[in-house]
Parts: sequence; C-alpha cells; structure tokens
Amino acid sequence: MNNLDSTVNLPEVQAEGKRSSPYPSPYPRACSPAEAPGRVSFLHIQKKHGSPRLPTAVNITWSSINFKTILRWQPKPSDYFYTVEILGHTSNTQRKCILTTETECDVTDVLRNVKETYTAHILSVTSARMDNFEQPPYATSEKFTPYNQTILGKPEIQNYTQKDSKMSIVFKDPLTPYMFPNGSFQSIRDIFKNDLEYKLYYWKDQSSGKKDAITRSDKFEINVENTKNYCFYIQGIIPSRRENRAGQESMVLCTSVGRNILDEYGTEVFIIIAVVAIAVLTLAIVLPVILCKRKRAKLAREKQPLNGV
Repeated sequence: MNNLDSTVNLPEVQAEGKRSSPYPSPYPRACSPAEAPGRVSFLHIQKKHGSPRLPTAVNITWSSINFKTILRWQPKPSDYFYTVEILGHTSNTQRKCILTTETECDVTDVLRNVKETYTAHILSVTSARMDNFEQPPYATSEKFTPYNQTILGKPEIQNYTQKDSKMSIVFKDPLTPYMFPNGSFQSIRDIFKNDLEYKLYYWKDQSSGKKDAITRSDKFEINVENTKNYCFYIQGIIPSRRENRAGQESMVLCTSVGRNILDEYGTEVFIIIAVVAIAVLTLAIVLPVILCKRKRAKLAREKQPLNGV
C-alpha cells in the first residue's frame, strides 16, 4: 500500500464532545495538528496579518523642527490602542508610546542617528498582551531621514548696530534636543557643521528692494548708506539639500539711525498730529475773541437803566 493510501485509511482523532469529521485526516495520528507543517504555516500567516476588526492609522506625517520630531496620524482610537514602532535600516526596532490613545508621539530620542533613514509602524492593538508570535494590524509611514528633512528653526538675533556705513548683526544658532556628555544642548551647527550657512535679507526702510548676503559664521557685516535706516531678517540654509533647503525666518528688525518722526510713525500719524495742531491753534485764536465779545455785552447791559427807575 502506498503512502497516500496508508494516510487515508488511518482512523480519525475525535475531540471530546464533538462529532468526528467525515473526511480523513491528512496527518498521521502521531503528529498533532499544531505540529503539522502546513497547519503551522497557516496559523503563522493569520497571526502575522493580525485581527482584521481593528482599524489602522491613516494620514501619518512626520513633523520635525531642529531635530525635535513628532509623529502624527488619525483617527482617534475607540476600544483599542496604538503602539509605535520605529525601524531603522541599521538599528534595532524600538517601541514608543505603547498602548496610547493619543494620535501623536514624540520619537525624538529614538532618532539620535540623524543620518539614518527610519520608517514608523503604527500598530493597532487591544489591551491584551502581545506575544512574540503575534503581529497586530499596522500602518506604515513614509521614510524619514532627520538630517535631510528636519526644518531649521528661527535664528535668534542677539545684537545689531549701524554705525556710519557699516551694519553689524550677531545671531545665535537654534538648539536641538540632543545633548553633549556634559549636559549642554547641541546646536544645529554642531550637527550640520560646514553644511550649514545663513542668509541675510536686508532693504532700505520704506523700500521694497531686497539685497542678500551669506555667512558660515554667527555674524554679518555689510556696507550700507549711512544716512538710511535698514530692515532685515535671517534664515538658515542647507545647500546640499534638494528640498527644505531654507529654514524658518527670524523676526524682522530695523535700525533707527537718523530716524525722524515721519519714518518712525508714518504719514498717517503725521497728518493726525497736523490736524490736532491746527485745531488747537484755531481754538486759541477764536476763544479769546468770543470771551471778549461776551464781556463787552455784559458791561453794556450793566450800564443800561433799570425799568421803572
């Protein structure tokens, strides 16, 4: 008898309290269903794909400024939780925001290798404990490389002066969440090094024509007209990038050398001041005339004889 016939003719294993199957078992009696290779493979596939009843995250986005990185997604969970897994090409998988009901997660501390490319899995899980053989349903984010994609924050302008025909501007690099061993925070310059430069945009006050200058240090010194005031702002630049090359703009500031009241407050305020001055002058002239006439009229009435006298 061949192997197929011997397998078919084996008696069925009947579970307690259940009716025997009318079909022959595909496995010998000595081999349990859990040990059967085909059955194990099927169960593994079921567990790998997880329960289809739990919805998965959508609209997954990375938000990163100065290497502080927040992962966001939708929708708000109901009767289930999210757990975030961060996977790097050369680093171990790390979990963050385990069993959270939030739809965002700060993953800054697991992206310390800023030149690594990461992917996030947003797992949809129940409160039940997950074992090593179970993979819940999950959604996958776009790839993210902090060095190439984090946005440069606003530089902090510390001091600026305009003396004669020279304007000097001193500024400070934005800080990152990462620290040196001594506990001080690293700046974006500490990470980007020579790949970082700053661009200054400046223009004459009350003018729309802009000029620009570039530096790799923490200051600008430019030639200007000594009788004109200038406004300016600064932003960081990563020239090697194809996207997100320019960072956030600093606040706009203006010098005040030789600034008169018209420059400072504008034409509208000057007109208002002129109108008020004219009104005051007019009142100063007209009011004495009115008072003088009233006084004369009073004296004339006092000189008139009383009726019946």
